Formats: sequence, C-alpha cells, structure tokens
Amino acid sequence: MILGIGEVQRQSIAAFLSQISFTMMGFFSTMYFAHTVGASILGGYFLFIAYYGIINMITDGGLGGAAIKRISEGDEQNAYFTTFFVLRCLFVTIVISLLIAFRESFIEFNEAGTFNWLILALLVSLFHGLVTNGISGNGKVGIYAVSNFMNNASRIAIQVIGIFLGYGVAGLTGGFIAGLLVSTVIALRFLDLGFSPFKWVHIKRLTAFSFWLFLTSTGVLLYSQTDTIMIGYFMDNFDVGVYRVVFQFTTLATIATTAFRLTLWPKVSKWSKKDENGLIEESLSKACTYSLTIAIPIFAGGILLGDQLLYFFYGQDFASGYYTFVILLFVQIVNIYQFFFTMYLGAQDRQKDSFKVTAAAAITNVLLNFILIPIIGILGAAIATLFTMGLNALLARKILSKMITIKIEYDSLLNTLKAATVMALLIGVYRAIIPLSNIWITLIPVFLGGATYSILVLKFDHKINEELKGILGQMNIPWPSWL
Repeated sequence: MILGIGEVQRQSIAAFLSQISFTMMGFFSTMYFAHTVGASILGGYFLFIAYYGIINMITDGGLGGAAIKRISEGDEQNAYFTTFFVLRCLFVTIVISLLIAFRESFIEFNEAGTFNWLILALLVSLFHGLVTNGISGNGKVGIYAVSNFMNNASRIAIQVIGIFLGYGVAGLTGGFIAGLLVSTVIALRFLDLGFSPFKWVHIKRLTAFSFWLFLTSTGVLLYSQTDTIMIGYFMDNFDVGVYRVVFQFTTLATIATTAFRLTLWPKVSKWSKKDENGLIEESLSKACTYSLTIAIPIFAGGILLGDQLLYFFYGQDFASGYYTFVILLFVQIVNIYQFFFTMYLGAQDRQKDSFKVTAAAAITNVLLNFILIPIIGILGAAIATLFTMGLNALLARKILSKMITIKIEYDSLLNTLKAATVMALLIGVYRAIIPLSNIWITLIPVFLGGATYSILVLKFDHKINEELKGILGQMNIPWPSWL
C-alpha cells in the first residue's frame, strides 16, 4: 500500500498537520478581519492577492514548477537550480520595470496605496521561490511544510497586529510580504543546492517544460482569479470580500488534497521516470479516497449549517452568501479530481496535455463569468467556477486514463457516504428540534456530527481503519480497542 511507504507516509502526515494548522489560523483570523474591518477592506486585499498571483505567475513563467521537476529527477541539480535563478531574475526585472513605467495606469492600486506593496511582494517572491522550489525539488516535503506553515503563521500574526493598529489594507499586504520573508529565511537553512555553471541544454530543458507549465498555470490562475477580478469590475469590493470569504470557508473541504499534492508531486515525478506505474496508480487512488473522506462530511454539514455558521463566524453581511457557499462546497468536491488529475499529468511530464484541458476550462470560465456575474452577481461566479472545474476534471481524466489505470475505491467511497448520511440525519434532527440562536448552540451539532462521522467511517471501512491504526502504531500512539 502506498501509505505503507515510510517516507511518503511521514511526509503526508507532516504536510497534513501543517495544512490543518494553517487552515485553522486562517479561519480564525478571517473571522477577526471580517468583524473588524468588514467586507470592503477584505475585498481590497483579495483584489491585491488576485493581481499579485497573476503578475507573479508571469514573472515565474512556469520556471518554478519546471525547476522542481528537473531537480526532482536527480540529474545535475545545481545546474538547473542556477538556471532557474538566472532566468527568474531576468523575468522579474523586466516585469517590475514595465509596472513602474506604466504606474499611472494602475489607478486602483495607486488609490489604495498598494502599488509599492505589489512591487515589494514581487521582489521578495523572487528569493522565496528560489529557496522553496529548491527544497521541494529535493523532496524535502517536511521542511517545505514547516516553511509554508511559518509563512502563513507569521503572515497572519502580523496581519492581525496591523488590523488591530488600524492599518487596514496596508496591514494585510504588509503581513503577506512578511510571511514570505520568514518562510525564505527558515527554508534557506536546509537548502543544500548551490550555484554552478550551466549550459544551453539546461535552459532548453527547463524552458521546454516551463513553457507548457506556464501556460497551464496561467490557465489555472485565470479561472481561479477571474471571478475575483470580474466581481471587482462589475460590482464592488464589498461583494469581492463576501465571495472570497465564503470561498475560503469552503476550502476546509480540501485540506487533505493540498497536503497530498505537496507530498506526491516529486514522488510521482520520480516514479514516472522509473516507469513505476503501479505506485502512481495506487497513490492517486489513495489520495482521492482520503481527500473525499474529509470533503464529503464537510459538504453535507455545510449545507445543513452553513447559513448560521456564516452569520455567527463572519457577520450578517456574509450570511447573504449562503447559496454561493453551497455551490462552492460542491466545487471543492469536484476540485479534488481536477486537482489530482492535472497534477499527475504535469508530474509525468505531460504538461502540454495539462495545458490543453486547462486552457479550455479557463476560456469557458472567463466567458461564463462575463455573462453570469452581471446577471446574478457572486452566485454567477460560483456557478461558472463549478462548471469549468468539472470540465477541467473530465478532460484531464480522459487524457490521464490513457497513461495509467485510474482506480476508484468504491467500497471506501460507499462507506464514506453511509457515514456522512447518518451524520447528516443527526444534524438535521438537531436543527429541527433546537433553534440555533447563538454560536455555541450552533457548534454543538458541528462537533457531534464530526465525532459521529469519524467513528462510523472507521467502523464501516476496514481498510481506512487499518491504515490509521498502522500509522499511529508506528508513532507509538495506542489505538482504541473498540474501533
């Protein structure tokens, strides 16, 4: 079994715990921001993040992912590391020069005072990407997870202080940059790659992979950030704030998905080079199963309690996004398959195919957002995301199935659905009997439902039970005899 492989197992646990910690910190900090500064200020920050993501992707040019791929293959690692740094410096210099030259065109950023923050963020991201991609390419997922955790932890801490002191958007953007700096310093201590001479062949091999990765990543950013930018264009920062907060809340369902990606990308790259398709197929099957084991109960519970949770957690303004929240919960279920299918295509050096499916989805997403947002607002953005995410997943699966056998663990999926159904019935009865008049009464079915689901899924699914029992056994943690 793939989780029986010690290194993958250990790194998956480290990445998963790191992701849980970050998600919880982000969850509580966003609650504080929502109640303190409201949706409009948060909307301005989310627009900054959206534009930063797109511009940073241009400066990266797909080279970061290409560097991870080439370094993970184990050949001439220092040469590829140096090639990546030189090319990235060139791209960052060109893009920042253009931004400064056309600064007056960025009216929104100048008025909000975030243009200088954007330039600084791009400079810091140059060194952050160099160090963290080097760490990731060497398969040091545990170190990467710690670095990523400290990035998020320090960012949130500084943002909270900034908001408390009344700095608004500047406090949020400054905290974002500070997190990148902290992460870079920590990861640098464990970077064992160095600069060495490189040749034209290294540039060729890196850019050949990065070209399609760049196009694919640009497509991903387009349909992950187009909704934010278009909501800001057709509506206002308030609506951006509501939409992004609701979207962030739904990402609780994909905690395991993100953790597995951090662990499996370099592993799948190595297995692909060695033609170890069995390990690739089993890892994909396990990753999807465990991701769904977490996502499905969150989906069910979110539908039943989401309106009250949004109201108590974030405030009355955000409760208006309940129907958008329901659609985005379903988006996260679909995202599991889309996420893994496109990732496995890229890790197996099929970035060109990954680009094709992502480009089709991105173009569709832009068109749907353009049509639906002016008509039904943020609900239209959610519908556009759902449709295009599903299209991306279906197209990626079609190509990936020609390379490997995609196995679905139907028994585990059925057991997950049975446990989630019982949990949903319990929550439904609770809500029918007891009015959810405050946050504490609302949290009772959350914890009760979560405990019920966890016990039932372990009772129903022998394979998951044995996997977790074995993991805890290796960590010298006793397993309850009644499970």
